Amino acid sequence: MADADIPARDQGVLFDDGLSSFDEHAGYRGPAACKAAGITYRQLDYWARTGLVEPTVRPATGSGTQRLYGFTDILVLRVVKRLLDSGVSLQQIRSAVEHLRERGVDDLSRITLMSDGASVYECTSDDQVIDLVQGGQGVFGIALGKVWRELEGSLASLPADLGHAHHAAAEMVDELAQRRARKATAS
Repeated sequence: MADADIPARDQGVLFDDGLSSFDEHAGYRGPAACKAAGITYRQLDYWARTGLVEPTVRPATGSGTQRLYGFTDILVLRVVKRLLDSGVSLQQIRSAVEHLRERGVDDLSRITLMSDGASVYECTSDDQVIDLVQGGQGVFGIALGKVWRELEGSLASLPADLGHAHHAAAEMVDELAQRRARKATAS
């Protein structure tokens, strides 16, 4: 994946910094993630098992556990789907996704992915997009900021789990500890 060192101050022309934040603890079950990303459950399951896009809110830990996908996970699922639909190979997509993971959440909204169908290029400025198009390399682009806004709209109508299961479990342990302490004090 091509990468250029462009300072953030030069990125304002193509990319909107006014993207809203999301609840890091909100998680979406498989069917909701599929609907928001426009993929099948079979694709979701395969990509999770092969490590392409794994759920970050709650991974499956055994039979009967529900995976919970966070906002960024579903954003990446949407991008993967668009790249596949455009004819990019799964191998190239895996490289692109790994690169996006390294970038971190804060930078995703500032990236446009360009592809000629064989390779995926990262563009963080209008000059880079123009250079790719003029050079005949870039055939299509995916502005992640736009995908971000579309996804927010899609997820607004879907049920989210608040992924606070670990907090509830911790509170339950604290309550049990308090009961034991009271019992020990009363004895």
